[in-house]
Amino acid sequence: MESVNLVHHALANERVELFAQRIVSLQSDRREMYFEILVRIKNAQGQYISPGIFMPASERYNIAHLVDKRVVCQTLDWLEENEAHLTKLGRCSINLSGHSIGNPAFFDFLLSKLDSSRVPCNKICFEITETAAIQNLSQAIEKFEKLRSLGCLIALDDFGSGLSSFGYLKKLPVDIVKIDGLFVKDMKDNPVDKAMVKAINDLAKQMGKVTVAEFVENHQIIDHLIDMNVDYAQGYAIGKPKPLAELVEELVNEL
Repeated sequence: MESVNLVHHALANERVELFAQRIVSLQSDRREMYFEILVRIKNAQGQYISPGIFMPASERYNIAHLVDKRVVCQTLDWLEENEAHLTKLGRCSINLSGHSIGNPAFFDFLLSKLDSSRVPCNKICFEITETAAIQNLSQAIEKFEKLRSLGCLIALDDFGSGLSSFGYLKKLPVDIVKIDGLFVKDMKDNPVDKAMVKAINDLAKQMGKVTVAEFVENHQIIDHLIDMNVDYAQGYAIGKPKPLAELVEELVNEL
């Protein structure tokens, strides 16, 4: 309940901030501005609170859609206000809670916001965890198809965490598969994890999906991923999360 109150206070007092983490191509030298939006909130003392604390509480007490709504608004508004950067944007990923996807009022808001925004939908990717998607498969398929019809991309996050992952991948209309970091982070030392990453990547590629490896924490892992033909990497070896404006400025200077 303390975390729930923290979220309400943060929303009411403009203490929700956008951070971003870079995602890079492993199979091409082409540089592009591709990042994932990460939400941070501050308490009354100005200290950042980990999403691992406030997001589970937000979902449990059914206020995750309020956080997601604020993040979507702030992200699209920031991109509109920085039009010079928007023209260079390749892809921006935004996480959505499974609770938000299942909330009709939130989904109506999301469609309306996308329709009224000057940000091209084909530059926006929505990330939903595998476990959230399979909780209500038919609903997820319907919502994903609606967003894709607008031009948005859909990424299945933490893929491989479910017991029937491969079976669900055949049914879900997604464009990107993000390989669960639990397999990726130890793959250089654990042959089973390495085999799982390879199996997920090979199957996703067979289905025409783009793959992103999460939790890439050193260059040995990057070398393994390149050999496996994984498309993109995200993690501390690529770059740590930074305030959105700061990261974008860095990327613009590199392009």
